[in-house]
Amino acid sequence: MRHFWTLEDVHLQDTWLTIGTFDGVHLGHQEIVRSLASRAHAEGSLAVVLTFYPHPAVVLGKRLEPFYLTTPEERAEILVSHGADVVVTLTFNRQLSLTSARDFVSLLKSHLGMRHMLVGSDFALGRNREGNAQMLAELGREFGYQLETVPPVEIEGLPVSSSRVRAALAAGDLETVSLLLGRPYHLTGQVVPGDGRGRSIGVPTANLSLWPERAIPKSGVYVSRALVNGREWGSVTNIGVRPTFTSTPNHPHVETHLLNFDQDIYGQDLRLVLLARLRDEQRFPNAESLVAQIRQDIARAREVLEAGRDQ
Repeated sequence: MRHFWTLEDVHLQDTWLTIGTFDGVHLGHQEIVRSLASRAHAEGSLAVVLTFYPHPAVVLGKRLEPFYLTTPEERAEILVSHGADVVVTLTFNRQLSLTSARDFVSLLKSHLGMRHMLVGSDFALGRNREGNAQMLAELGREFGYQLETVPPVEIEGLPVSSSRVRAALAAGDLETVSLLLGRPYHLTGQVVPGDGRGRSIGVPTANLSLWPERAIPKSGVYVSRALVNGREWGSVTNIGVRPTFTSTPNHPHVETHLLNFDQDIYGQDLRLVLLARLRDEQRFPNAESLVAQIRQDIARAREVLEAGRDQ
């Protein structure tokens, strides 16, 4: 994968280019990238995706809470899996936000050498989003590229969007999240020591240290698959504040119990693929009641996982 973090390292010619934030790389994003790649490759050209980090909404103060659906590295991997040859993740800052559309296009032309540009129908770039489709088409005549807009992909009568994915995630609606992304949602983090309470009640868990800016689903108990050390295990994941043991809840924790597993994986990276939501997180009167419910959750998770293998 050719993933660059600055335009200074890139010098290309005769490329096909698309630009956007592409957070989550949902089905609408995938349609743009697949179209870009298939047509670029048919002409023997490179398919280039230019994206940004941080998200412009964060830099401009419109988003404060953690909300990214993918890390920049994950996003690049997914974009490449759908056909991109080169991904450029450009640092978005105040200076870039004040750059005129013409100056930005000139910069792109000098480094990326695009002769075709595909963007979403509502895309705009440059200072005050002045570089809308009409302006980009006019600039194309000046800088020697052809602009094409791609209509949004719709599901259930509404455009697929990253904000729609986030809303479904916040509601714990994994079915809609998977539908919009074209894949299950996942979380990746390092396994870190916890308070040892899971092991003390006979249900050891792997506690994950997540990227603080990552969007996490609504608190609750989930059926999941855990990928660690190149192997996959069924698991039951709790996302929340552990109210049975915490009288003053703070930020949500993510911990997962791997089925049929008994290994030391502290310090290892673990990817959780979230498959189904079992229930809300709840407070139990004592540890015994909690353990009884966890046993039910594990039994139900095994049923869900087994049913998935039969499909």
